[in-house]
Amino acid sequence: MRKFKLYFRKTSFKKDLESANLLLDQIYKNRPKNFLEVGVFQGVTARNVCEVLKEIYQNEFKYIGIDLFSSSNLLFDNKAKTLKYSKISNPFKNFYFNFLRKENLNSKKAVSRLLKKFNNNISLYEGYSDKILNSIDISYIDMVFLDGGHSYETVKKDLKILITKLKKNKIIICDDYDQKIFGVKRAVDEFRSEYKIEMVNERIVKILT
Repeated sequence: MRKFKLYFRKTSFKKDLESANLLLDQIYKNRPKNFLEVGVFQGVTARNVCEVLKEIYQNEFKYIGIDLFSSSNLLFDNKAKTLKYSKISNPFKNFYFNFLRKENLNSKKAVSRLLKKFNNNISLYEGYSDKILNSIDISYIDMVFLDGGHSYETVKKDLKILITKLKKNKIIICDDYDQKIFGVKRAVDEFRSEYKIEMVNERIVKILT
């Protein structure tokens, strides 16, 4: 099993590395050459995904990431948000990133820096997932990791767009299927009558288009 690395940043996989490693194994097993992630956050999963894709394809792969990032600032003041949302529990790391570097780890700039070694292979899009998905070509994508907005409405909308625009026999992996406070399970289950759905584990579910 491949080892998911944290890169000194926040990730929802921090307390569930088993699921994170299973995601990497799915990538290695299915060998997608073109990968899409909805919900990049601080770029930890993106970096891990790109490392696996580089292992498989060297520099012949494509990664696309979609997120609001921090500068899509519709509800929060950027300066206030930087410390509130980028604060790291480790005091030294928090001081280094937020006060010495003055870098918001949720920003597109910070994620780009983390993915710098893959600069020629990545494209990052900033905005709401449904708008971005409807505005770019994703027909060539082989695998999607859907981890953006977790409300029923958002997940259902994103899945409809993905299933419509992706070619046949592609894979959508949805995170947090097991979390009852979110709408992921409800949205995914509504596609069971039309598409093959497999459980990777309790948390991660795989839809075959």
